[in-house]
Order: sequence, then structure tokens, then C-alpha cells
Amino acid sequence: MPDSTDRIRVALVDDHRMLLGALTEWIGNAADDIAMVAAVPTWPELIMHSEFPVDVVLLDLDLKDNIPVSLKINTLKTTGVRVVLMSTYSEPNVVREALAAGALGYLVKSEDANMIVEAIRAAAKGESFVSAELDLALNAGEVGGSPKLSAQERRVMALYGGGEPVKAVAFQLSISEETAKSYLKRIREKYRVAGFDVGTKVALRKRAIEDGILVESDLPRQF
Repeated sequence: MPDSTDRIRVALVDDHRMLLGALTEWIGNAADDIAMVAAVPTWPELIMHSEFPVDVVLLDLDLKDNIPVSLKINTLKTTGVRVVLMSTYSEPNVVREALAAGALGYLVKSEDANMIVEAIRAAAKGESFVSAELDLALNAGEVGGSPKLSAQERRVMALYGGGEPVKAVAFQLSISEETAKSYLKRIREKYRVAGFDVGTKVALRKRAIEDGILVESDLPRQF
């Protein structure tokens, strides 16, 4: 287990109290590099918490407190805290506003634990992470355009499309094989809803080259 000073300090804000305990345990069991130091049901309790400020806040987008989410995000940004939003469902325009305000990620609450962990890790590094469902909603009407992939998704696509097996992709990126498989599933789903079939490794490699994620000259000759 990483030293406590090296772990990503995370706070969770959600007004569903049962979810607070479940998510805290879920994330704790899924990653030893993340420390859940606070789990509170209201915004004021986060700001007043003895562990605040933290590294990353998982923030329920739909808290019923009449405080604009953009104000919350700006407040957290001024204290150096990175934000990942969570919701059961939200209007795309509301999410766009929140992302424009500076949130680094968005998750639907049905995401697998390993994807929640990856979103936290991405935010801690200043990288974005958007769920496949939201990518579809945000890019509705943009048929034919390539989907927006997170930095880690692009890394996975480049390695796998370049000929590496899933196990090697996972090893090179220091993630589990199951997480690597989850990334590939998300990548394929994002391309599917954008109108591209990358169901096979060859199709995924071709798309990676066309989208500039993979340079053809870097491919092994025997591929």
C-alpha cells in the first residue's frame, strides 16, 4: 500500500446517505492509492470538514441545495481541489456548463468501481474523464465526428491498436487487466454511438490511425 502521504485524498458529497457508505467502501476496496477522507451529504459539511481541502472531490451534480454547481466548482478550484461530478442523469446543457466551469470529469452513478477509481486518478493528474453515456449526450447531433477520448483511453487505444495484448496494455499503464478491458469497452461504445464500428482489433487500429492516436509507421511490421 502506498504511503499515506502519497495517496490521493478524496471527499465524497452525495445526499443519498446509503450511497455514501457504499461508495466509500467500494472505492476503498478497489484502490489502495486512494484515501476516502470525507463522505458528507451536504455542501457546507464539505467546506467545514477538518480534512478539507482534499485532492479530489466526487460531487453529486444534483444536490438539492439551490447552490449553482458552477459556484461550487469555482470555490473548489480556488482551493486547488479538482472536481469529478456524479449524477444519475443530468441535462447535457447543465453538464456542459459544469465542465466549462472547470470540472475535470463526469460519471454516471452506475459506473463500475474501477472506472470511478480511474476518474479520480485522472483528475488528480489534471486529466479529464467523461463517461460514455455523457459523451453520447454531449455530442448528440454530431454524427460522423470522432468521439472525445480521455488521455488514458487514448493510451489504451494506441497500445492495443498497435498490437499489444490486453495483458501487456494493463502492465504498461500500471492498471489491472479488468480495468484495461473496461477502457476498451468504453472506447468501442464511444465510437459506436459516433457511428463507427471498431469491434475488431483491426478496425480499432485503423480508426486509431485515422484519428491520429496511432502513427502507422510505429506499428510492428508483422501486425
